[in-house]
Amino acid sequence: MLKTDFLVIGSGIAGLTFAVKIAKQFPGKTITILTKANTDETNTKYAQGGIAVVNDKEKDSFDKHIEDTLIAGDGLCNPAIVELVVKEGPERVNEIIEWGARFDKDAEGDYMRGKEGGHSEFRILHHKDVTGFEIERALVEEVQRHSNIRVYNHWFVLDIITQHHLGYLVTKSTPDIDCYGVYALNLQNNNIEKILAKVTIMASGGAGQVYRTTTNPRIATGDGIAMAYRAKARIENMEFIQFHPTALYEFGVSPSFLITEAVRGDGGILRNKEGEAFMQRYDARADLAPRDIVARAIDSEMKRTGTEHVYLDCRHMDGEKFVAHFPNIYAKCKSIGIDALQQMIPVAPAAHYCCGGIEADSHGRSSISNLYICGECSSTGLHGANRLASNSLLEALVFAHRCAVDAAKRIDGISFHEDVPDWNASGTTDPKEMILITQSLKEVQQVMSDYVGIVRNDIRLERAMRRIDLLHQETEELYKTTTPSPQLCELRNLITIGYLIVKSAQFRKESRGLHYNTDYPDKSSLLQDVVL
Repeated sequence: MLKTDFLVIGSGIAGLTFAVKIAKQFPGKTITILTKANTDETNTKYAQGGIAVVNDKEKDSFDKHIEDTLIAGDGLCNPAIVELVVKEGPERVNEIIEWGARFDKDAEGDYMRGKEGGHSEFRILHHKDVTGFEIERALVEEVQRHSNIRVYNHWFVLDIITQHHLGYLVTKSTPDIDCYGVYALNLQNNNIEKILAKVTIMASGGAGQVYRTTTNPRIATGDGIAMAYRAKARIENMEFIQFHPTALYEFGVSPSFLITEAVRGDGGILRNKEGEAFMQRYDARADLAPRDIVARAIDSEMKRTGTEHVYLDCRHMDGEKFVAHFPNIYAKCKSIGIDALQQMIPVAPAAHYCCGGIEADSHGRSSISNLYICGECSSTGLHGANRLASNSLLEALVFAHRCAVDAAKRIDGISFHEDVPDWNASGTTDPKEMILITQSLKEVQQVMSDYVGIVRNDIRLERAMRRIDLLHQETEELYKTTTPSPQLCELRNLITIGYLIVKSAQFRKESRGLHYNTDYPDKSSLLQDVVL
């Protein structure tokens, strides 16, 4: 058994920022970070474009950033949350700069600011085209400066511990559900450990691997959302899955390499197989329309022309500036035989970001006491029906801070719950055939990609639910008799994520933001979150 004052699940921008802030305030308390891979293997690491923040008030303003976010969110953002994130953002970004994050500057020493779809001003701070990698590097180094932070790599969290594990019946309507810690599989010795914590923060990232094609790394299997749902936390707005419009098209390759929206912000033009710049036909903002509009437009062009991709044309752009701003994109394209300054880049939409998740209030508190939520696994009200480009890193910083402030006030009034039982593995055996797991994983990804993608309808959703129900039944039977493994647990979590997305999509009888149902092509006048 392990005991820690603060338990952080996940090592991306959200989890590491929380840990650093708590470590600085409480040098005598223990902070434990669990991550199922290496510390820096997170969705944060793969964020290319940058972080949206107002830090030039002569040319930009909070009101403009707020308006851009609300427009992109298509009526479902929480205006109060949008305002606090935008207004608290500059101070939070300045903190990570103090911790060593380096954003690009021009010859005069001013920050270079990019512009992406849905933004009315140039406000995206970036580090070339690897901003997330740079932020993760700075945060990992800052974590290493604090002796009271312990980082455990290769620990797979299985379940959140609540009263359920003490023998009580816990349902969605149970009042005052408490989090006592987690059960986690130590992948280095295959032991399942009980970890007790006064405060637990879920910062486990996204769920892109529920789709066949995604920009997310293989670790993005929705573990935190699935665990929280099993623990009876409130989950909302899971139907809003953002497909990034421009992932590099390589047949059969997953994860897909991301071509950041900043390329279009700098002048890149989308063209179909006939060479037509088609975005003007779909939106007056053309290539800089919000992501939901651009992704649907590309999907429409692919279906109309019978192709598996469109093209991103950068041939007219300044070559020297392109290579300086997007060195990794240029190198990646060159590695597969494409000179982006001479040839158009084949691109197609790929699952990219989960705008819904575990419901969190303005302090990052979930509906389960002592369980905080931060980052992509959360649903704070910022993104609404469609996330504005580069708002995710900002949200993570702001809410990591707000979680830390609130948890710091409450920590001394929380005690360890000592009578939690050890994990019970009796009656289970090692898996006999991995094919049962790997084939089911392919099936759930295929079902979600074919029936619950960019464009949906009721028949597709009904068919997807029947397939998901069968996969759930088969996998739960396997889980009851098999020793837990990361592969089995990830499959189980992805099936739960698939169910939540489909169920939420079935509840929403309209088309809004990232959810487009051809049976309900129009928006309704009734705006509400879908909570499960």
